Amino acid sequence: MAVRSEIDSQNIPAHVAIIMDGNGRWAKQKGGLRIFGHQSAITAVRETVEGAAEAGVRYLTLYAFSTENWARPAIEVTALMQLLVHTIRKETPTLLKNSIRLQAIGQIDNLPASCQKELAEAMELTKDGSRMTLVLALSYSGRWDLAQASRRIATEVAAGRLQPEQVTEATVAGYLSTAGIPDPELLIRTSGEQRISNFLLWQLAYTELFITDLLWPDFRRQHLYDALRAYQQRERRFGKTSEQLTVS
Repeated sequence: MAVRSEIDSQNIPAHVAIIMDGNGRWAKQKGGLRIFGHQSAITAVRETVEGAAEAGVRYLTLYAFSTENWARPAIEVTALMQLLVHTIRKETPTLLKNSIRLQAIGQIDNLPASCQKELAEAMELTKDGSRMTLVLALSYSGRWDLAQASRRIATEVAAGRLQPEQVTEATVAGYLSTAGIPDPELLIRTSGEQRISNFLLWQLAYTELFITDLLWPDFRRQHLYDALRAYQQRERRFGKTSEQLTVS
């Protein structure tokens, strides 16, 4: 496993996104209930957030709860929401100590009132954090994000405040829930699944993918450093040739 000293501090992705997968399978392997896996994943989140901040990552987005997750058994969803409230409340002092700003994207209005309250309070308390921004994707769907942006743009066009020919890629990006945040340069997915699961569909257009078989509760900052080192060994061409990059 990599250590931080092996990472090139001059080539750190500004934005890292993570699909935290495998909690249920991890719990099953241990002979426990799925919620046991979710509870055990808190250490992985803490390690990753601290490791990302120490490495110099500016934005870290965690796929914490997808729109599709609402279809899970009610007892698991309820337990997850309770765990979310507890974790936010417990970890806010650490975010403040490390100057980490908390934000959230997704259909936040669908969350229980207690979750919305804890989120709002934590985001207000950490709003001046300048070291890193931690973005929680909650009740989030990439298709929802594109649809809500399209509706808002259509409203502007219908009101005459925006002309159809003025709608560019930059326009669309400005109406997404991630407006003002650079697109992820690195996406990490645990548990070995090779799909993006309706996550940041627009934003991941040119993102480097790092997939590990490790289940999320076992993920630690050293594994984050492995992903960062792998990222640094890749050539990001954005449609150009290697020769063009060398010339530039």
